[in-house]
Amino acid sequence: MSALEDKYINPLTDFGFKKLFGTEPNKVLLIDFLNQILPKRHKIKDLSYSRNEQMGLNELDRKAVFDLYCIGESGERFIVEIQKAKQNYFKDRSIYYSSFPIQEQAKKGEWNYRLEPVYTVGILDFVFDDHKSDNELLHIVELKNQKCEVFYDKLKFIYIELPKFKKSEEELESHFDKWLYVFKHLSDLQDRPKRLQDKIFERLFEAAEIAKFTPEEREAYEESLKHYRDLKNVVDTSREEGIKEVAKRMKAKGMSNSEISELTGLSENQIDEL
Repeated sequence: MSALEDKYINPLTDFGFKKLFGTEPNKVLLIDFLNQILPKRHKIKDLSYSRNEQMGLNELDRKAVFDLYCIGESGERFIVEIQKAKQNYFKDRSIYYSSFPIQEQAKKGEWNYRLEPVYTVGILDFVFDDHKSDNELLHIVELKNQKCEVFYDKLKFIYIELPKFKKSEEELESHFDKWLYVFKHLSDLQDRPKRLQDKIFERLFEAAEIAKFTPEEREAYEESLKHYRDLKNVVDTSREEGIKEVAKRMKAKGMSNSEISELTGLSENQIDEL
């Protein structure tokens, strides 16, 4: 389906994510979403967007370009990113990126080194390799000591593995559930679901309606959606080829088609063709 045939934007595209969450008129959407995953003491009442390109302290340092970078009214820093596919050294990249909002807080002259909290929020369209066997989709990572006590509570990494969210509209319970449902299904919807009648989602659906875009916005969205679909196709193809290799090895070891099908998700016809 063409983007122009969809009613609502895909929030997992670069254009869609920044249109819904990275513009001043829609910052209430970002605030509402972030408040579902932040600790109570850091709930946001207001925030301001900062430049998303960050430079190191000297010309030899590399730069970082975030999807969104914003600062809460109390000084907290938030890096918010959509990650559409696995990436080598993804965790290293997250740590590296978090160093920029830490460094920028340095003050010239005498300084007592007091820092404002820094949060890295990643909305992931993939599952971590070391978490494939569990159903935990929200990960909050902190610095802890050998007794698992929080050593430093001003640096947090929050990751959401979207593929693990399987709830239907009827199963939505919390406000957080509703946000995850939006991320996964917004572009497939034709009308606002009954479970998403909250005022904040009314605002979101209005902002996401493609018919209201300017011609320039439509063109930019089409290009962004094409890039997203191309990337997704590459990832899906790689995953499918990997599954087929595993199935071939199972077949060579004498496992039945029904057993292989149950373990890999491939149909028995697909297994026959291997």
